[in-house]
Amino acid sequence: MLGIETSCDETAASIVVRDSAGKAVIRSNVVRSQLDEHAAFGGVVPELAARAHVTYLDHIIAQACREAGLALGDVDAIAATAGPGLIGGVLVGLTTAKALAAALGKPLIAVNHLEAHALTARLTDGVQFPYLMLLVSGGHSQFVLVRGVGNYERWGTTIDDALGEAFDKVAKLLTLGHPGGPAVEAIAKSGDPKRFKFPRPLLREARLDFSFSGLKTAVRLQAEALAPLSDQDVADIAACFQAAVAEVVSVRAGQALARFKAELPEHTPQLVVAGGVAANRTIAAALDKACTAAGATLIVPPIALCTDNGAMVAWAGAERFALGATDHLDFTARPRWPLDLPDMKVVPDAA
Repeated sequence: MLGIETSCDETAASIVVRDSAGKAVIRSNVVRSQLDEHAAFGGVVPELAARAHVTYLDHIIAQACREAGLALGDVDAIAATAGPGLIGGVLVGLTTAKALAAALGKPLIAVNHLEAHALTARLTDGVQFPYLMLLVSGGHSQFVLVRGVGNYERWGTTIDDALGEAFDKVAKLLTLGHPGGPAVEAIAKSGDPKRFKFPRPLLREARLDFSFSGLKTAVRLQAEALAPLSDQDVADIAACFQAAVAEVVSVRAGQALARFKAELPEHTPQLVVAGGVAANRTIAAALDKACTAAGATLIVPPIALCTDNGAMVAWAGAERFALGATDHLDFTARPRWPLDLPDMKVVPDAA
């Protein structure tokens, strides 16, 4: 399976082999980050991202084939992210995949970017259904019960900012640079996580939703009250923000795992973490404690496969293809595409 990913600011292609038993081998996984193109703007500029995808995607697909030792004609099908994401970038990848599928006479699989994240743990760790996924990235923060390929229940989501977006905005406020997650984590190591009492939004509510806008506002107000900020002020604010986030995420994870055990008592609870925020060690440690307390297994794929990449798209395509699911060449790119929509269900071809 050739997988193509262009939903945001990574241009990626990969070739993954899936055998009849569901075991996988990643033959190649080429990712080109666009950090340099967007650094001066403090965030991703959609038009620049789309232009970069146009410029580099063909070369990256060719490199993925070379590294895999295969020709394009050797693949059984072509998978590409068809949403959700920045529509310009999604169109570049999906249109390229359609052209290749038509020229080579290969099936097309239009992949939901969120499903690709949801199934990555099956690629890396062979996780069996069902399991709970926590997706924490720049665009999404949600709990999803993964029952099977195409079978998802969203248990909670963010009602405002995604967690990765909150990290980026706090980093920008503190002039730490982009991307914000690694910058905040780095400076927080020298900070006092107890100096400021930042809020833990929605923490007393039973629902599994997140909210980070109030926390972000509290950070801004504290920074304004202390201005001009010393280096220690910046480190302490970052550490307190990170501590608040870690507590919120770990408490929510505990609640989600309790629901899992109540609704699926015959299954051992498993929590899979996906998305770039999974790289944050403070959050990972908090989640590990929550899983230990709940008697659950925590599964975090390698960080290179938690962030956007072509291997996860190829694998999601292979999982769907193995069940007989393919898509027509008139499939439309989608800037929004929730996992729990009915059209995610796998419907095998009549053949």
